[in-house]
Amino acid sequence: MSDSESGDPPELGKVDREFFDEFIYPYLGADREDVTLAPQHGVDFGAIDVGGKTVALATDPVFVMPSLGFERAAWFAFHILMSDVAVSGIPPTHLSIDFNLPPEITDEEFETVWSTMDREARDLDVSVVTGHTARYAGCNYPMVGGATVLGVGDPDQLVRPDGARVGDRVVVTKGPAVEATGLLSIQFESLMRGEVADDAIEAAKERFYDMSPVRDALTVAAAGPPTAMHDATECGVYGGLYELARAAGVRIEVDRDAIPVLPGVREACAFFDVDPWASISEGTLLATVPADRVDSVLAALDEEGIPAAAVGEVVEGSGIEVSGEDVDHPGVDPFWGTFEEYMGKLQADE
Repeated sequence: MSDSESGDPPELGKVDREFFDEFIYPYLGADREDVTLAPQHGVDFGAIDVGGKTVALATDPVFVMPSLGFERAAWFAFHILMSDVAVSGIPPTHLSIDFNLPPEITDEEFETVWSTMDREARDLDVSVVTGHTARYAGCNYPMVGGATVLGVGDPDQLVRPDGARVGDRVVVTKGPAVEATGLLSIQFESLMRGEVADDAIEAAKERFYDMSPVRDALTVAAAGPPTAMHDATECGVYGGLYELARAAGVRIEVDRDAIPVLPGVREACAFFDVDPWASISEGTLLATVPADRVDSVLAALDEEGIPAAAVGEVVEGSGIEVSGEDVDHPGVDPFWGTFEEYMGKLQADE
């Protein structure tokens, strides 16, 4: 029974697999032979064949948090958009973007958002090809529109999300709760003061610019190639590993102690009482890599200054095993409820 049928309020964040399978998956329009990767729950991107090229594409909200400062907010919004195509192994190349702006945004604030996105797009060699921009009543931060990113490349560049194979090794960059740590510590720094050590707060805030897996994914794709890649967004490392395993019909076994944990993460997650392993971690890349390519992949990541480790392997079976124990998909990411709770506390203090 769905939440709407039971009378319960729907969970915040992405819909779960049950909702997807009931309401979305049966209704995907026409069947076309040029679609080589159709929608699946927990899969980051789709793919089509066009004239001997593969086009990887993904759509996401434009997520702008003014409390971060508009330049920092725009940097994060842009990299969220790029990340799902980057994990296809094909570098993002084109952007279509729709801004449904709240009436209160000023021209100067929008100029900061757009000039920052332009700077980041030029850095990644991404061209804006179409879009829509308007202010509308009823539009609110942080969801201020939507965008589709495309990556155009050769078919052999494509890293399918269902490609993990028995015998592959599992590589994780940056570790758990990168996004949860970065956003919560910046947004609610004043509530943490006096409860968390100052150096831990500063370390947690520094996680903000780790919240992009784009460089991670492009580095791994060039050094591998990997058999599959996924960014650890909703439901974090546990959710991402589970989705990687489910997509390929395999089992993933990892040693949790081998996974890197960046400074400030443990302290921030303890303060906010969120499970770091089930919390959103935009910026963390999960990859399965042939055993004979692991050293090359880790060396390439190290050269880029990206913390990473080989933490386990792909075996026959299903689901995931973490340090000898079966772990289910978390189902609900604690970040969204925590953010809402602490926003209420912050407003009460003000």
